[in-house]
Amino acid sequence: MNRITNVSELDAAVKQAEEMLHADSHRILVCAGTGCLAGGSQKIYDRFCEMAKQSEGVKVEFVPEAEDTVIKESCHVGVKKSGCHGFCEMGPLVRIEPYNYIYIKVKEEDCEEIFNETILHGRPVERLMYHKDGVVYRQQEEIPFYKKQTRLVLKNCGHIDAENINEYLAVGGYQALRKVLFTMEPSEVIQVISDSNLRGRGGGGFPTGYKWQQVARQAEKIRYVVCNGDEGDPGAFMDRSVMEGDPHKMLEGMIIAAYAVGAQEGYVYVRAEYPLAVSRLKTAIAQAEEAGFLGENILGSGFSFHIHINRGAGAFVCGEGSALTASIEGQRGMPRTKPPRTVEQGLFAKPTVLNNVETYANVSMIILNGADWYKSIGPEKSPGTKAFALTGSVKNTGLIEVPMGTKLREIVYDIGGGLKDDIPLKAVQIGGPSGGCLVTDDLEVSLDFDSLKSKGAMIGSGGLVVMDENTCLVEVARFFMNFTQNESCGKCVPCREGTKRMLEILERIVAGNGTLEDLDLLEELGQAITDTALCGLGKSAALPVLSTLKNFRQEYIEHVVDKRCRTGNCKALVRYKIDPEACKGCSKCARNCPVGAITGEIRKPFVIDTAKCIKCGACIDNCAFHAVYTEN
Repeated sequence: MNRITNVSELDAAVKQAEEMLHADSHRILVCAGTGCLAGGSQKIYDRFCEMAKQSEGVKVEFVPEAEDTVIKESCHVGVKKSGCHGFCEMGPLVRIEPYNYIYIKVKEEDCEEIFNETILHGRPVERLMYHKDGVVYRQQEEIPFYKKQTRLVLKNCGHIDAENINEYLAVGGYQALRKVLFTMEPSEVIQVISDSNLRGRGGGGFPTGYKWQQVARQAEKIRYVVCNGDEGDPGAFMDRSVMEGDPHKMLEGMIIAAYAVGAQEGYVYVRAEYPLAVSRLKTAIAQAEEAGFLGENILGSGFSFHIHINRGAGAFVCGEGSALTASIEGQRGMPRTKPPRTVEQGLFAKPTVLNNVETYANVSMIILNGADWYKSIGPEKSPGTKAFALTGSVKNTGLIEVPMGTKLREIVYDIGGGLKDDIPLKAVQIGGPSGGCLVTDDLEVSLDFDSLKSKGAMIGSGGLVVMDENTCLVEVARFFMNFTQNESCGKCVPCREGTKRMLEILERIVAGNGTLEDLDLLEELGQAITDTALCGLGKSAALPVLSTLKNFRQEYIEHVVDKRCRTGNCKALVRYKIDPEACKGCSKCARNCPVGAITGEIRKPFVIDTAKCIKCGACIDNCAFHAVYTEN
């Protein structure tokens, strides 16, 4: 694409992009997000490309929507690599336009059938479509998983070629940038963002407009715009999916932010474990520079802005603002004492706007549709939508986007389809290792910043882990504390030493060596860390433990008093027993016990000495009569 230097050339480029988008009679959108690529979608893409070349110009049957007439036309098939469709459990996913058919769990050997039936004859391949309760869902938008969502940030993911700037232009991309550069003053842009009540989607929920306003009012004229794409929470992949599937939407938001605050340099901080996101970002930045949306004199407006990519080494603490900027500078990623804050002295000690990927991806929509439109979605104080990574014991896992304020019940049971095997819900961990647990009594809670805060939880980056009755919440607390303790930067004593002590206590408890005094000490340490840790990550480190202690204290008591784990997940608390009715007295279990914990007489029931038993499971493996069992 030639560099665009004025509005007229932009209009021409958009028209050309729209014509290119509609030039194909059929479009095959193969999910090329990280999850589907791991499932073999690259081979599926390559096979469709081969078939499309072979069929170029062939007459096909095409049935226009809402018409019975069959039209014969030349076959022009566009095979595209899209971003993540969201329904990750059903991948690899393939979408066929103009029918909007969605095929799930596609394999390379399915390509020929899809091409011959759907592309050449307009017929659906129902065996590859989503089925539920006897209903075949042909179109993606009809599937309950999608139907209950409001996909705004993720709107283009799965619907456009993630590596082609023309497709972004054809669906309205960079129109918000045009609007701000040629019709709005920087102060007006900040006012619109402030009026929209857009709050940061990285976890803290800080008002975005106020942050931009603080940077714009600084006396220092060298300013920076930084995007946090680190996303360190286990199981969270919202930001990654935007960077992989619709990178220009994030870049457009960053450019608008730079115009609003008067910055000329920007950085995207993305973890090195996201190689596909890094690759797509590099491609998008290069395309935007070539087309004139980045670099010097953008669109002939006189405004210049450059974006650089900085890859992080995977430190969880670098999700914190001051640690992130220190890492970009080449220093060790560690939080610093505040004030001064990032808006005053951030990157290279200059005023800095720091927002995450999802926050920037909201900006262009707000500029184009207005603050009132945005505030009409969700609660007034937490408007807009939020992307969540829905995982765990739920039937439908994947990436979802819903209006702020959506009830937890709707996400778990309507979008998620309920729990696997219909096992009762026990808890939902929200916000990753820095979040808290919601229980069945919280199913009607609204998922927004303020409502969750009142429950002792937080949205965080958007992880949602659904847990059923077979989950041990004490072990969950130990797992998250182990993660947090390992990721502590070690700068402040409360986090460095406090999380270590809490982890030691939790490990004693799951090993069967805990006491009731340990529970009181956990609460005391957790509260002390929350009150005194240096950064936001440290202050929230104890939340999983404190929330599980509050909601599942009886389970902790069972671990320390009864030396029992009701779910059987804490192996040290499992008891091995022999059913005297089933035991034939063959002695095979005793002969294979490595510590001599099993005794008895031939042809009489044997018994296990629980004091000697090391719970290795050899007795279960060697009993031909299934007489050995575990008791939780």
